[in-house]
Amino acid sequence: MHSPSHRLRTPALAALALATTLALGGCSALSNEAGGGSDGDKVSVAAGFYPLQYVAERVGGDRVDVEPVSSPNADPHNAELTVRETASLTAADLVVLLGGFQPAVDDATEQNAGGEVLDAASAVDLLPVEGDHEHEHDGHDHGGDEHGEDDPHFWQDPLRMADLGDAVADSLSEIDPDHADEYADNAAQLRADLEELDEEFRTGLATCERDTVVVSHDAFGYLEDRYGLHFDPVAGLSPDAEPTPSDLQDLQELIREEGVTTVFSERLASRQFTAPLAADLGLETAVLDPLEGLSDETADEDYLSLMRANLAALQEANACR
Repeated sequence: MHSPSHRLRTPALAALALATTLALGGCSALSNEAGGGSDGDKVSVAAGFYPLQYVAERVGGDRVDVEPVSSPNADPHNAELTVRETASLTAADLVVLLGGFQPAVDDATEQNAGGEVLDAASAVDLLPVEGDHEHEHDGHDHGGDEHGEDDPHFWQDPLRMADLGDAVADSLSEIDPDHADEYADNAAQLRADLEELDEEFRTGLATCERDTVVVSHDAFGYLEDRYGLHFDPVAGLSPDAEPTPSDLQDLQELIREEGVTTVFSERLASRQFTAPLAADLGLETAVLDPLEGLSDETADEDYLSLMRANLAALQEANACR
């Protein structure tokens, strides 16, 4: 488990965090003093973005209150924290983040967090950007890598999500040992659901006419690594990484060669490159959700239902039987 520096860097930050936390009730701070997760209190968890929130909610169950740090309807890559979100993070018994993915969350956690911190990168085996899942069709990387040497989008792999669930159960059990068995049981049920999802992807994508998928940005390397598809992004690891004219020309050639029928966009990112690409070639457009955050359109969905929707979209686009 990773523990940040718990000291506030400036008096102004301290005053801001304290005042806002008190305005929001300050329940978690009292919980820390009395022992988080006691019968009268829930463990407070701040989650960096949606997949981390989903795992914390599933593992914590009724014993936790989970607050997302990223605002809905916004791309979490470039998240800027509001005062309320900073206060939630400051007061949390547990912060779950992915180091390097959201710099603002990393900075606020280092400066302000008073509870425990779980970096998902320490719980799952991240794939290198230059690895087996690298896109090899045209020799281009389709944009710069702002996240270092590792691909952060591990939540596209259900089994890695299950590993995160086990790590969250361990962290919650340290904070709230009286309910450790409950957290372990919840993590086991989550793993069972995710293993079922993994099997659905394995069988559903086993026999397809095509295996090349053109997507908005490079968020699907873990699907490629796990299930054998080949994802070619218009942008890079970040949705706003602009492709070069050479990248777009190479993609057009690839689409013609591979018989690609669909260009996938996403809900939380601009379609300024995917829509013209599809229109120029007379292709279908569809949504493949990278599940980095929920939108108004998906507010009633969850990780499992969105992943199953992605599976159905891939099967239709690639004529899978």
